[in-house]
Amino acid sequence: MPLPYSAIVMEHFRNPRNVGRIEDADAKGVEGSPACGDMVAVYLKVDPETHVITDIKFESYGCASNIATGSIITELAKGKTIEEAKKLTWKDASEALGGLPPIKVHCSVLAIDGLRAAIENYEEKHGLVKERKPTTVELVKKRLKRVVNPVVGLDIVRSNLVKDVEVKDGVVRVVLDLPEDHQFAAAIREDIVDKLEPRWDVKEVIVEFTE
Repeated sequence: MPLPYSAIVMEHFRNPRNVGRIEDADAKGVEGSPACGDMVAVYLKVDPETHVITDIKFESYGCASNIATGSIITELAKGKTIEEAKKLTWKDASEALGGLPPIKVHCSVLAIDGLRAAIENYEEKHGLVKERKPTTVELVKKRLKRVVNPVVGLDIVRSNLVKDVEVKDGVVRVVLDLPEDHQFAAAIREDIVDKLEPRWDVKEVIVEFTE
């Protein structure tokens, strides 16, 4: 039976470009969850003067489409300014790969979301956000919708894992309905901190668990 992937997809799956991590990355974006089957992490090095992406790498956990889209997105973004890279879409990734099976289109969306999350992370760290909106409970909950609960495969807000959110004097406190010794507790905590800590007005992120 023939494989449902183009020759370009298979080439990027077998020989992914820019795979790995950048230890001294200027920014990082993570979308998805390895426990749910699909995840991509994107690392950026950006020229501080020109805002050109000089280096980009990715780590992927998932199927051939997930790896191939991570690979092609890094190729498309390298050498572009962050403003140019922000305009890349999942359709650009899919077309560059010669198309994806309909059931695998979400992989290109995940790769683009990872790239955009990394760019957003860079902009927040370097004060490039055009409108510096204050961090509110509503904004925190919106960010938490990008943190996956691996137990059920939904975000931690929709899966009712978030018991309480407080924002006061630059300190964000998130209370989760999950024991601290749960197998996914540490990963979820790290993901929450990654999503909130770069905010310009956040001094500390505290994640608490139920007993």
